[in-house]
Amino acid sequence: MNAPAKDTSEIDASRAPLLDHLVELRRRLIYCVIAVALAFALCFGFARQILEILVHPLVAAGQKTIINTDVFGGFFVQLKVAFFAAMMIGSPVIATQLWQFVAPGLYRNEKRALLPFLLATPVLFTLGSSLAYFIAIPIALKFLLGFQGDLGGVTQEALPDVNNYLGFVMQFMFGFGISFLLPVLLMLLERAGIVTRKQLIGARRYAIVAAVGIAAVLTPPDIGSQLLLAIPLIILYELAIIGIWFTEKRRGRAKPVTDEA
Repeated sequence: MNAPAKDTSEIDASRAPLLDHLVELRRRLIYCVIAVALAFALCFGFARQILEILVHPLVAAGQKTIINTDVFGGFFVQLKVAFFAAMMIGSPVIATQLWQFVAPGLYRNEKRALLPFLLATPVLFTLGSSLAYFIAIPIALKFLLGFQGDLGGVTQEALPDVNNYLGFVMQFMFGFGISFLLPVLLMLLERAGIVTRKQLIGARRYAIVAAVGIAAVLTPPDIGSQLLLAIPLIILYELAIIGIWFTEKRRGRAKPVTDEA
């Protein structure tokens, strides 16, 4: 009977007027902006070197030329590259500030339950982006650049624009990175009581169709690139179900201890 009172005191201690919450939110947002701005300033100085890394899959695919059709294109490309790198570098700070804003409104056991998800987020995002950069993008480029060649005496040559190519790489890396956060999203929904493990098991066939649909939207029309995203998404869905099963077992073992308290 004492446990609910303890939980209530924990949540009461974190209550604050709406204005205080807005002030706290503004403070956390300022920290996020400062982190991204500092990372942007640093990355802008190395924008050319970062761009060289991003175009490496294009070079590896045999493409030796990339064009720029805009007078200010080179400058804006460096801005885009610096911002892209700054968001990648600043994402852990953004996640931490979000956690520090939400954490005071959570019970102690909820904090312990959500902290592993917070720590897993940058790891999964990095894994997804790495899969895109090292495997998916080279395969997609090999397919897309395979249409150039001789056409009855006329040479069809691919001359990719640097802005289009950069957007292509960003779409792949962000798309794969965000898609790899699927287990975190599903486990958070389960912790919030929105879905259950049985519902996820019952929706497995729909999840497979959704994974294929997401892969079709985020990747080129070649089947290889689509499978590279669809198959990991399906595996991650199954891993989320297994992870939820383990958390249910842990909650089941912890419940008698809580009741006795």
